[in-house]
Amino acid sequence: MVEIPRFVVAGTHSGVGKTTVSSGIMAALAARGFRVAPFKVGPDFIDPSYHALAAGRPGRNLDPFLCGEDLIGPLFSHGARGADVAVIEGVMGLFDGKSGGGDFASTAHVARLLGAPVLLVVDASAMARSAAAVVHGYASFDPRVRVGGVILNRVGSEAHERMLREAVEPLGVPVLGVLRRDAGLAAPERHLGLIPAAERRREAQRTLSRLGASVARGIDLEGILRLARSAGPLEAEPWSPEAPEPVPGVRVAVASGPAFSFLYRENLELLRGAGAEVLFFDPAADEGLPEGADALYLGGGFPEAYAAELSENRPLREAVRRFAAEERPVVAECGGLLYLVRSLDGREMCGVLDAGARMTDRLTLGYREARALTASLLAGAGEEVRGHEFHYSVVEPPAGESPAWDLAGRGPEGFVAGGVHASYLHLHWAARPEMPRRLVRVAAGVRA
Repeated sequence: MVEIPRFVVAGTHSGVGKTTVSSGIMAALAARGFRVAPFKVGPDFIDPSYHALAAGRPGRNLDPFLCGEDLIGPLFSHGARGADVAVIEGVMGLFDGKSGGGDFASTAHVARLLGAPVLLVVDASAMARSAAAVVHGYASFDPRVRVGGVILNRVGSEAHERMLREAVEPLGVPVLGVLRRDAGLAAPERHLGLIPAAERRREAQRTLSRLGASVARGIDLEGILRLARSAGPLEAEPWSPEAPEPVPGVRVAVASGPAFSFLYRENLELLRGAGAEVLFFDPAADEGLPEGADALYLGGGFPEAYAAELSENRPLREAVRRFAAEERPVVAECGGLLYLVRSLDGREMCGVLDAGARMTDRLTLGYREARALTASLLAGAGEEVRGHEFHYSVVEPPAGESPAWDLAGRGPEGFVAGGVHASYLHLHWAARPEMPRRLVRVAAGVRA
């Protein structure tokens, strides 16, 4: 049983300022000495990067589709261990789920699974009394979800604030904060989200410090803490990444730096739990792989934004190509896949895979159910997984002679070639811990 104060920051819809409010609250509480455990509903990698900077603690994801409902409580308990309060940022609108029709994998779904009250963020920039109708609708729509407070965001003036409070407060849902319009608190965006904090760490830290100060002025932090403490005990044993039979001595080199910042924290913990030593390298800057690497893990990110640096780093590209040519284990997800092809928008990449990649203006986005078409270092043929895609690139040809996955309704995708498993699919290994354990065993076998 876990007894940790917790609350969910939800929005009426996307773009209302959930990340601004969540990160600001995390930064303000951390500045007061609270140990804050940050979480994000859904598969997003970028918002947790800001949470981590704000809270000084790894940002983690809670996704019922990727991991299953039964793991949400245990993953939360694991990530919140030792914290004073947990802040969980939602995804899209409060009741928007995976399919668009139901609320499975929605913010409301996760709030129910965690027994957590909801702090609703309302973009009040273009409304006054109508805000009360919005709050009333969200607070009464699902009686299983407790909306325990409201943050009014992008308020224009004192008169505007007064009108909003007079309309909302009689509903019985307390207004716990008001944030004024301030363009200086916004972070730059790319595609459908913020630019990852890893790409602009100093600027992001300055913005978060300013945001924390703004939140401390405009939000009732004591009221927020009372809301968090109203959450009851959670019946959930903490999740553990430890393998029953770890294989010591394996060294897994993990791509990092601004071009490769998309990794679920639990994936790294599972590698360590399987007995591996995790070493980091920056493909845009480091000229060699970590010494003694037995396997490579190339996660996602925005390699297209650093294509010149990646291409110009010939020594590292050649090291990766030699590593793969020896049929040593290489796992690549999305951005990692782009790094392994011959070229990306005409710039030379590693050439491990006989394919090219180019950026488009068409987004491929969504949850995926997949079946392994080829036995690999991650999965046996026929094994089924759930994952997530988010990319504007295409790889041509789209799959090799041995495709990695059959995506339900979409056909073959990805590559299995020698010791390489490369795909657009992002996987949260907590749902399939045998995958990283298999990777470590394969690496140990190749090394021997």
